Amino acid sequence: MATATIEAPASGPGSVHSSLHRSARSRKARDRLATLVVLLCLLLAMIPLAWILWTVLSRGAGLLGDAHWWTNSQRGITARRVGGGAYHAIVGTLLMALVTAVISVPIALGTAIYLVEYGRGTFARAVTFMVDVLTGIPSIVAALFVYALWVTTFGFQRVAFAVSLALVLLMIPVVVRSTEEMLRLVPRDLREASYALGVPRWKTIVKVVLPTAFSGIVTGIMLGLARVMGETAPLLILGPYTTSINMNIFHGNMAALPTFINQDRNQALQPALDRVWSAALTLIIIVMVLSLAGRAVSRLGSVKK
Repeated sequence: MATATIEAPASGPGSVHSSLHRSARSRKARDRLATLVVLLCLLLAMIPLAWILWTVLSRGAGLLGDAHWWTNSQRGITARRVGGGAYHAIVGTLLMALVTAVISVPIALGTAIYLVEYGRGTFARAVTFMVDVLTGIPSIVAALFVYALWVTTFGFQRVAFAVSLALVLLMIPVVVRSTEEMLRLVPRDLREASYALGVPRWKTIVKVVLPTAFSGIVTGIMLGLARVMGETAPLLILGPYTTSINMNIFHGNMAALPTFINQDRNQALQPALDRVWSAALTLIIIVMVLSLAGRAVSRLGSVKK
């Protein structure tokens, strides 16, 4: 009677090496595929960004080389006339951004420190919920809320300070979220070492936690400023445009670069269109300069390792 013989699969150093080799090749193939997909996504994201930058740069760079663009206003300049400058709008944009930052940054920093270092229980969850709600509020809703409070309820005039109040509602959640994440990245060991030396909690936060997270906090503030400086809805509802220079944020109309762009965008005349593109490029340059300045400050003020 014949006996069937079943051969066992070969198992030796050679087969193990072959299996490991196939596994390594498979991992390399998946790694190359993932790298390719990431690069394609990056390319798709960069195409519209590069297109926008090139369009604004090519159409708006003409007037930026003229000194009058940085020193003159649009007073007396009609849509048909060539000339004038954006000085009034640049001053208005920077003043409103400065007031917005002065109000929102301390509130946002205090909120983030409370949520990370002290926040426990129902009140902390309520604060987190309100920050999430503010993050999703459209700019026009914030502008309408401030209009109802500032103009309708208190009877004040529409001024640039009211615009800053609306921008505060938009900037606070951005700074709170970024600061909160930076504070959570500070190692717990640093806090515990400070407590072990007898340093009070508040001094540990001021002397250890905040300096360690300083660069990230400044970056978050710059992101918040970059967002609010380009908002248009609060300016249209709360800040009437003017072609003259106004340094008083509490009285009179004040220009800003977004309303400057909106003022001339409906004009089909070439001088007005040139000013629109130049104002857009000026706003991009201001945001870029502030971002670079923020990075420089964060590097100088960060804790050296």
